[in-house]
Amino acid sequence: TDVSGIAQNFSASTSSEAKEDAPKAEVKDTPKAAEPVKETPKAVESQSLDTPEGRIFVSPLAKKMADEKGINLSQVKGSGENGRIVKRDIENFTPAASVAAVGKFVPSGQEDFDEKPNSQMRKVIAKRLSESKFSAPHYYLNVEFDMDNAIAFREQYNTLPNTKISFNDMVVKACALALKQHPQVNSQWFADKMRLNNHVHIGVAVAVEDGLVVPVLKFANEQSLPQINAAVKDYAVRARNKKLTPQEMEGSTFTVSNLGMFGIESFTSIINQPNSAILSVGAIIQKPVVKQGQVVVGNTMKLTLACDHRTVDGATGAQFLQTLRGYIENPVTMLV
Repeated sequence: TDVSGIAQNFSASTSSEAKEDAPKAEVKDTPKAAEPVKETPKAVESQSLDTPEGRIFVSPLAKKMADEKGINLSQVKGSGENGRIVKRDIENFTPAASVAAVGKFVPSGQEDFDEKPNSQMRKVIAKRLSESKFSAPHYYLNVEFDMDNAIAFREQYNTLPNTKISFNDMVVKACALALKQHPQVNSQWFADKMRLNNHVHIGVAVAVEDGLVVPVLKFANEQSLPQINAAVKDYAVRARNKKLTPQEMEGSTFTVSNLGMFGIESFTSIINQPNSAILSVGAIIQKPVVKQGQVVVGNTMKLTLACDHRTVDGATGAQFLQTLRGYIENPVTMLV
């Protein structure tokens, strides 16, 4: 018997069984490293400010620091989340070089004033104008007249020997003629009646050192332009020298106030009661105007008529101004 084959088979069988019977290495589960816990970030405390430059987000601390330092937050660029302004932005902020730093004003003086007793004239002015303003329902009509013809007329008129008239003289004369055609504007209001005056007495406001006086041109519609000029000049001189009599400042039915010589273009006045209206006259201004479809250099003057609505309705006041315009813009008609 060939035992070598048996020996080989036995050896192979034994080796195979040994491999099967050998204890298997125990595989242990290696614990995995713990994953770091992600912390949810806390909400960042912030304030939102609405400014003309837009909405600004800023931390409370940064806002407090900015307020203390007088820093305009709209000039600070935020470095925080979404452009939020934080503490370091305020600490590092430098004002723009082009903006000059302005120091806070610290008053060094004391309040000071002088007192003087109210003159009798100021007391009368205060009393009468207050009564007029609060008792008469004022309304105002504004117009602008073309003064080119008036300027040419005055230049030609003043070439006459010993003759000198002003634009104010022309306005007074024109008002006197227009009032004859619109007696309602020449009326006066009293507690129990309305007086429609057929005569025309025009008060001319004159500034004096202590205030204002209004001498009266009696029957102004019957006076010539040179006569009006002479009377107004005389009243003005005597008013400033306190030489006017009470009778010369009584009886007006209408008033003209002119501030054009001071460069005032337009203004409103308080009615001199019991009159129903007062005309405020401004300066003659040279400016571009449209004539016959062309832009040319023209001269205009603004006037404001203050009316008492108890006696003069709006349409009546407007019609008076239309008539006045006819005389001023065509002054030769005042001589007819």
